[in-house]
Amino acid sequence: MIQLRSYSFIDQMQPQFASFMATVSRGFLPNPLEAALFIEIAPGIEIQRLTDIALKTTEVMPADIVVEREFGLLFVHADDQGAVLRSGQAVLEAAGLREDERLKPKLMTNQVIRNVDSFQTQLVNRMRHGNMLLTGQTLYLLETDPAGYASLAANEAEKNAGVNILEVLTFGRFGRVYLGAKSVT
Repeated sequence: MIQLRSYSFIDQMQPQFASFMATVSRGFLPNPLEAALFIEIAPGIEIQRLTDIALKTTEVMPADIVVEREFGLLFVHADDQGAVLRSGQAVLEAAGLREDERLKPKLMTNQVIRNVDSFQTQLVNRMRHGNMLLTGQTLYLLETDPAGYASLAANEAEKNAGVNILEVLTFGRFGRVYLGAKSVT
């Protein structure tokens, strides 16, 4: 039996988010303004079979696949939003699932650290794949359960605020988003 952990459709990947995902993706790299879909399931091994279905249904491009024992994640993208949606629907049908069966996202961590010290910026910058955090800036940390919702959170943050994407982890037990911004008083 397959559990649908997250199903995150992104109508248009924002420039930073798409560029960030290109730094960590192992497949075909996404471009800004493309549509994307992140599907997270349990058990993880089933994501291989579902990837086959997604790719044979439409002309979506596979950006990444993560197979862990417990969870699996598929990230596909295309210029055509309809192709991404049709591909996702084919995956759901093959798994015997409906989109409304996905787990409701939970916010596990929501932290704001203002006026970050230079030593902490060095530690954050060593683990990030995106922009850099500078001394005195604000660091925002978000943790989601399931992990796949971190993708949607990061893209929406960029869409709605003047933030720098530092790191986005979309797989594993929890998803994480690290954002930086100029400090405001």
